[in-house]
Amino acid sequence: MAVRRLLPPRVAKVQPDVSLAIVNIVLLLIFFFLASGSLTSAPTNTVEVSETFDLPIEQLPQPILIVEDETALSLNGDPVTIGEVPGRLGAGSVLHVLIARDAPAHRLLALLDDPALDPFEIRLVTIHRRSAP
Repeated sequence: MAVRRLLPPRVAKVQPDVSLAIVNIVLLLIFFFLASGSLTSAPTNTVEVSETFDLPIEQLPQPILIVEDETALSLNGDPVTIGEVPGRLGAGSVLHVLIARDAPAHRLLALLDDPALDPFEIRLVTIHRRSAP
């Protein structure tokens, strides 16, 4: 007679439920951001727009393109049109641009978008006014 061996019953593996751990992590992150966000305050600094004044042209960086109004430009104090700027300066030069603080932004953007200024590195110039003691 043949002896049959009985195999032990198969035990199903118990898989832990990870949803509870995920919920705990999410809640801890929410508490962390709530706690750390309440410690910071809104910035109290205000932005002050630069001011321009009439200065002798010798005190400004050279070459400087001064935007005087909607149509008038001057390069180092001499009246110029935007098309004449590349002829007066070498390609690859640094061109400083000075514009009034109350000038419309579209004026500066249109000037900087002009193809005549493509060969130049443009640097905006502002004039710092010291506050009276």
